[in-house]
Amino acid sequence: MSKLKFETLLEAGVHFGHLKRKWNPAMAPYIFEEKKGIHIIDLNKTMVHLDQACAAMKQIAKSGKKILFVATKKQAKELVAERVAKVNMPFVTERWTGGMLTNFQTTRKSIRKMAMIDKMKSDGSWETLNKREKLFKTRQREKLEKTFGSIADMTRQPAAIFIIDILKEHIALAEARRLSIPTFAMVDTNSNPKLVDFPIPANDDATKSIALIMDQICEAIREGLEDRKNLKAGEEGSDATAPVVESTPVAEAAPVVEAAPVAEETPVVEETPVVEETPVVEETPVVEETPAAEESTENSAE
Repeated sequence: MSKLKFETLLEAGVHFGHLKRKWNPAMAPYIFEEKKGIHIIDLNKTMVHLDQACAAMKQIAKSGKKILFVATKKQAKELVAERVAKVNMPFVTERWTGGMLTNFQTTRKSIRKMAMIDKMKSDGSWETLNKREKLFKTRQREKLEKTFGSIADMTRQPAAIFIIDILKEHIALAEARRLSIPTFAMVDTNSNPKLVDFPIPANDDATKSIALIMDQICEAIREGLEDRKNLKAGEEGSDATAPVVESTPVAEAAPVVEAAPVAEETPVVEETPVVEETPVVEETPVVEETPAAEESTENSAE
């Protein structure tokens, strides 16, 4: 990812903040100076925080998780939709429906309802409806598409959320914080950066400023997706070119335990009939062949 230059940020007007009377004291560490009643954002800190946010975004994309982008203000709608669609991430640019994250099951029901209408048009059941029902379903489909069309592929809660103007999108920020979802945001001088995990101090009203920051964020996500793709390809290649374990049936062709019936072919105990071949006790008819005592007694008796 190409690193932004200081001059590029200046040309895009990223350093312009709000009027002094609208400032949030929590933004004091990110303000460089005040000029003609307007606060100037410190671009050095903007670059540092932008690099941190891009690195975190890249890791999330590399893990295969989704990042939700929220930008409903007029200046950011088209910019965000155009850039985020290229990296295949969900986004909300029309209106944030309350409970979109905290009540995600209901959101999924609305998306399934939209998919059901599409299925009716494809399987022929659409033709069985009368004119009034068709009109009602069509309007319902358009309304759902406008609100949930960009998040139709989001089957679970996102791994992170990127917000432009946290004052306008305060509901989305509150829901993300309640669910402990990591938050990224462009933070102007009238906002509180402490509410965001990865704040990027920048002008969130100028179109050029938003476009510049979004380009960097989307580039980081694209790199993360490419790394994930290359990693998968490498794993598949290693699995395909390594059938060594299968073609070397060492475990199968080594019946050493079976072909070496050492325990069976060593009838040492059986072939050593030492106890049987030692009829010492039997072949010592000392007791039987000793009639000497009897003959001597008979002779003495005679």
